[in-house]
Amino acid sequence: MAGLIARRARKQAVLRWIVVVVACVFFLLPLVAMVEFTTRDSGQAWRLLVNWPKLRETYPALADGIVQSLGQALWTVLLMLALLVPTAIWVRLRLPGLRRLVEFLCLLPLTIPAIVLVVGLAPVYAWVTYFFGGSAQLLTFAYTILVLPYAYRSIDAGLSAIDVRTLAEAARSLGASWGTVIWRVVLPNIRSAVLSAAFLSVALVLGEFTIASLLNRNNLQVAINLLGKSSATMSVAVSLAALLLAFVLLLGLSLLGDRRRAASPAPIDKENS
Repeated sequence: MAGLIARRARKQAVLRWIVVVVACVFFLLPLVAMVEFTTRDSGQAWRLLVNWPKLRETYPALADGIVQSLGQALWTVLLMLALLVPTAIWVRLRLPGLRRLVEFLCLLPLTIPAIVLVVGLAPVYAWVTYFFGGSAQLLTFAYTILVLPYAYRSIDAGLSAIDVRTLAEAARSLGASWGTVIWRVVLPNIRSAVLSAAFLSVALVLGEFTIASLLNRNNLQVAINLLGKSSATMSVAVSLAALLLAFVLLLGLSLLGDRRRAASPAPIDKENS
């Protein structure tokens, strides 16, 4: 019996390694091909990419797309946090009966294809352009809608990990206002969840193409698409840099979460205490 269990364990270990190797080849081989393609000219594309003045002079549309995407990411994160964090906390504390409704509304954009969202947003943005101009930063409102499903799940998971009601009642009993409860009591306890929502929002905004393209706005992905028609090497280099940036953000989020879990005190064993 022990021999059978040992053979089964070895087979499972071999199967796991096979899956890991196949997954690594599947995901890493295209990245290796991109690196090889962009370094055929002695890395000229990468040297130009880190030389911002020369990049802005040589590819002004790409430089503008990078600036626009970074601005869109920043404003999207700020608007998302300003809308979602107080709402999620308030629903938890004061309106628990509306939690399912808020969750449904936040997850709804996940079920609607981007092309369908553009059809609905186009008339709205026609009026927005008429009153406020055609700035690409106005895509912040559309991107805030897109990131709601991912940001809400992250923040909701953070709130579920703590006893929000007890913390709020303790703070209120000491004379704290609701603003103080949200800002100085609850928010520090869900810091990792808020950072998770922010990083996911940045990754989504940096990779968004459909809405910006169909609404005739410029961002990083639109600029990469246009650049691919004139300079394939530079286009692939910028795409790979954007992928690496998203990977670094998600890796940083994972390391931050692991460090916070390691720093948190171990639960008290009541039976042995």
